[in-house]
Amino acid sequence: MASSSQAPLRVLTGITPSGTPHLGNYVGSIRHSVRQSVAPGVQSFFFLADYHALIKVQEPQKIQRSTLEIAASWLACGLDPERVTFYRQSDIPEIPELTWFLTCVTGKGVLNRAHAYKAQLDKNVAKGEDPDADVTAGLFMYPVLMGADILMFNAHKVPVGRDQVQHIEMARDMAQRFNHQYGEHFTLPDAEIDDAVATLPGLDGRKMSKSYNNTIPLFAPRDYLRKQITSIVTDSRAPGEPKDTEGSALFQIYQAFADAEETEMLRKAYADGIGWGDAKQLLFERIDLEVAPLRARYDELMNNPAEIERILLLGADKARALSKPFMTSLRHAVGLRNLAAGKDKVAKAAKVAKPSFKQYREKADGLFYFKLLDARGETLLQSRGFTSPQEAGRTIAVLQAERGAALGTLAAQLEPIDSEGTRAVTEALEALAEATSTNQGS
Repeated sequence: MASSSQAPLRVLTGITPSGTPHLGNYVGSIRHSVRQSVAPGVQSFFFLADYHALIKVQEPQKIQRSTLEIAASWLACGLDPERVTFYRQSDIPEIPELTWFLTCVTGKGVLNRAHAYKAQLDKNVAKGEDPDADVTAGLFMYPVLMGADILMFNAHKVPVGRDQVQHIEMARDMAQRFNHQYGEHFTLPDAEIDDAVATLPGLDGRKMSKSYNNTIPLFAPRDYLRKQITSIVTDSRAPGEPKDTEGSALFQIYQAFADAEETEMLRKAYADGIGWGDAKQLLFERIDLEVAPLRARYDELMNNPAEIERILLLGADKARALSKPFMTSLRHAVGLRNLAAGKDKVAKAAKVAKPSFKQYREKADGLFYFKLLDARGETLLQSRGFTSPQEAGRTIAVLQAERGAALGTLAAQLEPIDSEGTRAVTEALEALAEATSTNQGS
């Protein structure tokens, strides 16, 4: 899908509410993503993937509790809902609709190769069971839902771990198939892997993971945090004996929180034979130094779930300002159209077949404006004032390239329109794109 050179880089991050956030989540995703969200020229989308959670969690209270905890965690860690679009997946009804559109262009063979599906099949075969035992359609279709999450907002970059790269590749395949069949609508997303982001070991030295039950909760009370850190597995070397930093879970966790100077001090202490109890106390103090202020905000949010709900619903409004007009455009593209528009070809031609843009300058304020007109010269869309004709022209170019999807993005530069107006403008922009394509092909 074409875009303006002025358009921001869109980065989309999904978080599945399937448990309590832990230190590994913080170091591996939350902290880095929150910092990146304030980078200039970046438009960030963060969503709670509660539809995805239903695939592996069938406990309603756990879904609700985890959604609350994860939302509170991201907000407490500095995610600014004014600056980013922070929403709950299930509040965007256009996502399951797009999932169906993508389902209809995605080959079953592509889904057969999905890692999670294949892993379950291999597990069943190894146990001598039916290959599809315990395989739900949700597990099988998971990559399509993920594709819809990404393509709905035409994300350019999707930060993922290496085990998720396949899903981004599958989303690209879906976008290409749809674009080939129905015209250019979707951006082809790229996976973003940051090897500098740490992966924390857990209490037993393996990767910190809920599946291993070896996690340290991110916002555990101070005394419980100390208790968890005390239980980190270490070797039997006594105080005074030099200790290896290589392979030390305790050292790796400390390094993820400390600066270079602090890390070097602990490295020297290891060489000098620091006792494990003293090393664990240093780790506790360093983690608590960073987490304690965030914990206070987390506790405040957890005690006020109505505030989190309000923030998520406002985020859904921001997201749907993009998804609703884009879905209107996609529905038109696949043929789910207003039947009355085809009743009279002459009337149809007058409404949308020959729309045009008109640029002009107002003498009263000296600013530059444009209108989108139908064939009868009636205004479908009115811009607000621009300081230069080039700026107005670039906005027109974005509308021509992105059609209905651009209405939400450019809302600040356009006069408001209602849902009927949005439909009319979207159909006009689609018709203009079709007419341009036909003219270029003839």
